[in-house]
Amino acid sequence: MRRIKGKSNARQEGRVLLITGAGRGMGTDIAKAALAAGYKTVATGRNIEKVTEVIGASDNLLVVKLDVTEPGDAQAAVKATVE
Repeated sequence: MRRIKGKSNARQEGRVLLITGAGRGMGTDIAKAALAAGYKTVATGRNIEKVTEVIGASDNLLVVKLDVTEPGDAQAAVKATVE
């Protein structure tokens, strides 16, 4: 994993959005909108390659695996977000 880098304006300063289900549907749309608005965004999904493929690359994006059927994934995703 890598740290999120990038510029933000005063409204987004210090804010990071954690988007679940970012590999398809509304999750993808919300993640793209957050990035377009300048937010630092953590996009999660069961398949990180798929999430990266549908959202694209951005210095403000961190993609993290999150499968709600895996007990440790939620904690790992939150930990990656706050680091």
